[in-house]
Amino acid sequence: MSKGKTEGLPKSLTFEKALGRLQEVVTELEDPEKGLEASLVLFEEGIALSRFCRGRIDEIEKRVEVVLKETPDALVTEPLDDELDEDVLGGDEPKR
Repeated sequence: MSKGKTEGLPKSLTFEKALGRLQEVVTELEDPEKGLEASLVLFEEGIALSRFCRGRIDEIEKRVEVVLKETPDALVTEPLDDELDEDVLGGDEPKR
């Protein structure tokens, strides 16, 4: 995760706090009364929070992979995205 992409976020920020703030930002952006400049500032904050959260998820995935490789049972992980797509779309693959 590049430091420049999450610049301005507190060093002590946790995933849970970042996700909570990201949800607040989305709610604020949905306000039709929000001005253009204020919306842009919120959008920039939301992007930084999103990148922070994605980076944390990537770090955790790597740690889980290492732990699983070290297990004697040689557990295998599979991407969750396909399962989520099927659940959301009622079992149909997305049309591309």
